[in-house]
Amino acid sequence: MIRRLRRRLVAVTMLCLFLVLAAIMGAVNVINYQSILTGADSTLALLRDGGGAFPKFQEFHGGPGSPAKKQLPPELPYESRYFSVQLSAEGEILSVDTGKIAAINAADAAEIAQSVWQDGRERGFVDSYRFLRYEEEGRTQLIFLDCWRSLETFRSFLLASLGISAAGLTAVLVLLILFSGRIIRPVQESYEKQKRFITDAGHEIKTPVTIISADAELLEMDLGDNEWLRDIKAQTVRLAQLTQDLVYLSRMEEAGPHLKEIELPFSDLVAETAQSFQALAKTRRQDFSVDIQPMISLKGDESALRQLVSILLDNALKYSGEGGSIRLSLSEQKKGVLLTVENTTSAAALPARLEELFERFYRADSSRSSQTGGFGLGLAIAQAVVQAHRGRIHASLKEGGLLQIQAAFPPV
Repeated sequence: MIRRLRRRLVAVTMLCLFLVLAAIMGAVNVINYQSILTGADSTLALLRDGGGAFPKFQEFHGGPGSPAKKQLPPELPYESRYFSVQLSAEGEILSVDTGKIAAINAADAAEIAQSVWQDGRERGFVDSYRFLRYEEEGRTQLIFLDCWRSLETFRSFLLASLGISAAGLTAVLVLLILFSGRIIRPVQESYEKQKRFITDAGHEIKTPVTIISADAELLEMDLGDNEWLRDIKAQTVRLAQLTQDLVYLSRMEEAGPHLKEIELPFSDLVAETAQSFQALAKTRRQDFSVDIQPMISLKGDESALRQLVSILLDNALKYSGEGGSIRLSLSEQKKGVLLTVENTTSAAALPARLEELFERFYRADSSRSSQTGGFGLGLAIAQAVVQAHRGRIHASLKEGGLLQIQAAFPPV
């Protein structure tokens, strides 16, 4: 449990950090790209207003009383590389001006202009050229601005931000792995104390329970059978069983990777355990079907696995009701061994989140009555057994009101 908690802490922290970094870096790069587009479109607007060329210096830079919108960098006309093409209404090339760019000739400019004219867009990119299309005197004017430097700067910044983010994530991951143990140490200490308390209390309770049971037997010999002694004996048995289940659950959660495992015939184990429930199912007029693939082996603790199957079948028979149906199947998949138990049930008796079925002391009925027996520890023990064998267990509700519990184990 502590290891899973530690892994989840690292995973959730890294996910949150990744999402925050992705949002920040995404916003910065989007703003950077939009700035490039805004600057290019502003320059193209100036060229459009100047008929394919920048206005004269006095008009472009403005004087002391010029409007703010005309106060643009005076070096802009000398830094910008652009070309323009004029086309007729039918798309024929009328004129090409490549005097302000050396990277492209008239033929290439005409070819690019033809592709843009056919595309029909008013503005956009062709390779690294930002273009503006507008109509003037029945003719189509196309102005192309070379944005190669700006785009390269943007790409370099994007790659640098990705690299820095990846390095930061890696550094945080290493630090989290190193210090996550200290972070969850209070939780670990509390959990260890809880397990020790359950184990110690279980051992301490055994003695008075045994004495009470023995005293009840002696009283029965002296006074004879009566309802009060029967009630004392029944509750003593329940208390002893509860103590045993709590101690077993604590030990299974503590065992984890230290569980003693041997390779055993899991198919035979499941078949033998299922056989012991056949008679009980018949007395309740329940349809109990078994589908076990033969020759399946599993590496694990025989006693714990046998108890797992017993818990799942006991739970299915107990809550399927008289005349219900139960199905047990065991199969070998590509990813491992799959044990499935299905039983008819009432959806109203199930929690909204089926994961609650595996919580300690969960009871299907809100009154937590003991009419069906048990303490709500069965599926919690089943989950501990499966997790101790490095497997996964989950519940789902199928069509027809079937509650399905599947335990998946890794291959041998």
